[in-house]
Amino acid sequence: MDLELLLDVMGCKTRRDILDLLRDEPRFVSQISRELEIGQKAIIEHLRSMEEAGLLSSNFQKIERGRPRKYYDISHDVEFQIFISQGTIRVKAPGHEFQELQMLEERARMGEDVSPELENLIKNYDEAKKHAELLLKQVDARKRALKVRSLNLPVMFEDESSDEKP
Repeated sequence: MDLELLLDVMGCKTRRDILDLLRDEPRFVSQISRELEIGQKAIIEHLRSMEEAGLLSSNFQKIERGRPRKYYDISHDVEFQIFISQGTIRVKAPGHEFQELQMLEERARMGEDVSPELENLIKNYDEAKKHAELLLKQVDARKRALKVRSLNLPVMFEDESSDEKP
């Protein structure tokens, strides 16, 4: 799922209202239009965008009289996180780590040369792994320090220099 497109969709209150309605049950355009008091043409455009983003699915269902109606439903659970801090804005979705790899795999199946992009992706994964390993060491050091403190023993971190005064 394209996170930029997802954020664009979720940035619109009307689209969030539509999702809120569809949490309960699938609905067709005129139901949504009536409940939200918004014109059907506008609703159709919102639904189209949300379906393109992968948030919604649709299917036709026969009714007793008249032509079949197109019902919209939430296609699957979507979860993402937004991190905002000084100098950083990050959006993360579970499974996002492999989304780019899956897109490259699909392009490779179609015969496209994705070697440079794969090399760059591997480099990014390697950097992320190094960062995660460093963070894990820091977390483990903090846990050891807390354990030592709980035993009322002096605390020494691995990276502290040994030129302390007695």
